[in-house]
Amino acid sequence: MKLCIALDLPTLEENISLAKSLKDFDIWLKVGFRSFIRDGKKIISELKEINPKFKIFLDLKLYDIPNTMADAASEISELEIDMFNIHISSGVQAMKGVMQRISNKKDRPLVLGVSVLTSFDNKCFKEIYSSTIDKKSILFAKKAYECKLDGVVCSAYESKIIKDGTKPSFLTLTPGIRPFGEDGNDQKRVANLDIAKENSVDFIVIGRPIYQSSDPRYTVQKILKRI
Repeated sequence: MKLCIALDLPTLEENISLAKSLKDFDIWLKVGFRSFIRDGKKIISELKEINPKFKIFLDLKLYDIPNTMADAASEISELEIDMFNIHISSGVQAMKGVMQRISNKKDRPLVLGVSVLTSFDNKCFKEIYSSTIDKKSILFAKKAYECKLDGVVCSAYESKIIKDGTKPSFLTLTPGIRPFGEDGNDQKRVANLDIAKENSVDFIVIGRPIYQSSDPRYTVQKILKRI
C-alpha cells in the first residue's frame, strides 16, 4: 500500500513547503483541481526539483466528449506525472480513446477510472444514478477493466469487491482516508488504515490529517509505519 499526500493547501508556497519537509520519504503527491488551476505545470516541475523520485498523481478527473478527453490525456502524458484519472461514467468510447491515444507514449502514466466519488452516500448517489453504490461501483470497475485502464478510484469499502470482480493486480486508489479516526469533513465513506489494509487498497490518499497536523512529518512517519 502506497501513501499519496494531497497537496490541497491555499498557496503554491505552502504546498512546496510541505513537500520539502517530506522530501526524503518514498511517497506519492496528489496535485488536484485547485493547485493545478492556480499553479499549472509550475507546481509539477517544482515538486520534481525537490525530489525527482517523487511520484505525482494529477487528479483532474477528466470528463468530456471522447475526442476532447483523448486530446487532454495526450497533453497530460507529456507532463512529468506518473498517474492521472478520468471518469468511468464518461463511457466506454471515451475510456478506450484515452488508452489508445497514450498507448504508444514512452513510460506512459497510469490511468485510473473514477467510480463513485467518496462524497456520495447511498441516498445522494441513488438520486443521480438510480442504483446503489455497491452495484454501480463494480459495474463501473468492470467497464474500466475491459477498457484496459490500470485501476479505479473508489472507497476502501469497494476495493476488495472490485478486485474480486476483475483481478488482484487491478489497482485501487482510495481518497477520504482518516488514518487515526479523524473527522470525515465533506467525505461520506471514510475509512481508517486498518479498513484500507483489509480491503487490499493499493494507494491511500490523505490530505487534511497530514497538512493540518502540528507536525506533518511525524504524522507521515506514523502512517508509513502502520502501512
